[in-house]
Amino acid sequence: MTKEVHAAHILCKTEKKALEVKELLASGQESFAQMARKYSQCPSGKSGGDLGWFGKGRMVPEFEKAAFEGEKGKIIGPVKSQFGYHLIRVLDKK
Repeated sequence: MTKEVHAAHILCKTEKKALEVKELLASGQESFAQMARKYSQCPSGKSGGDLGWFGKGRMVPEFEKAAFEGEKGKIIGPVKSQFGYHLIRVLDKK
């Protein structure tokens, strides 16, 4: 059972913007970190969206559920939370 997840995210204000960014990511023109620096509305965008390792109970429920259930390396989302729309990339699990 996964106890901790290492994830990065890109936070967008609208679902439309999150879907546009997800499409750009799918094209492979820029890395997730580059896209986070360019588009994320979260302070973590400056560090490529990296949120580090976190356990259960540390993130808002919608985000946590997606991160813990998501497949390593895949881009999940958009996931809606009180903060906006997240594109989440699970970097590792332990």
